[in-house]
Amino acid sequence: MKTVVCGSFAYDNVLKFEGKFSDHLIQSELNNINVSFLCQNLRKEFGGCAGNIIFNLSLIEAKAFAIGTVGKDADPYLDWMKQNNIDTKYIEVVKDSYTAQAYITTDQDANQITTFHPGAMQFSNNIKIPDDESISLGLISPDGRDGMIDHAKQLIDMNVPYIFDPGQGMPMFNKDELVFFTENAFWIVMNNYEFKMYSEITGFSVHDITSSGKTLIVTDGDKGSKIFSSKEELNISTPKVDNPKDPTGCGDAYRAGMIYGINNKMPLEKIGQLSSALGALKVESYGTQNHKINNQIKKLL
Repeated sequence: MKTVVCGSFAYDNVLKFEGKFSDHLIQSELNNINVSFLCQNLRKEFGGCAGNIIFNLSLIEAKAFAIGTVGKDADPYLDWMKQNNIDTKYIEVVKDSYTAQAYITTDQDANQITTFHPGAMQFSNNIKIPDDESISLGLISPDGRDGMIDHAKQLIDMNVPYIFDPGQGMPMFNKDELVFFTENAFWIVMNNYEFKMYSEITGFSVHDITSSGKTLIVTDGDKGSKIFSSKEELNISTPKVDNPKDPTGCGDAYRAGMIYGINNKMPLEKIGQLSSALGALKVESYGTQNHKINNQIKKLL
């Protein structure tokens, strides 16, 4: 049985700001911002939520494939995926668009500001989830707005449980749409900031989500993550990282651990430990798809 990962593929332009964003923002003028951050370091990387997640799943040899859209500039990315034994069968090239582009600036405290051009991602609703791939689990992650809605509906029609991961795509949806995703999901995952935003929009508390049998995971960077179910609440610590380099993509690595753990029917605590370990491993490398599996991860599989 396989997992289908629905989400974005993008080129990440990663910039490092050597100062603190907060030192360049005037609290009383936040409604009138005109600011520039000088970044001496720039890297171009393969990225996007689906791209990062499927890369991590390939590292741990999980049975999964991704669907999504890329643009006319996607040949290097498609070649990279093939080199890493990632099936590109359901990744469609939109010839009159560019692949989505993210411009990610990180300061010395690991705060991030991201600007995103959706490009071909806007046409992800043109891709249909195949019904002949023995799918046992789906992931709805940030993608084109219509694509996220359509793919959730397709999984519902196929009676395939899915993980809802709204991420930075949350502002695209109103309350009713977020309620739709939530009510039909089996698992929900967000970071701490996203969950606060989600709760403000929907009015849902942790109890509202878990009382219907769903599992909620809220991550909080190096502070760890919390797993909430109707039966238990777990605090999962983040493994110590001696030489952190780049937090970009650690959330996607975490989600790959979730997928592996769910499909292999691991206990919640072990799912959290594997997911956190994958996220921590990613932080030790620059870029989102340049890390390799170590012995610690192998022991958790």
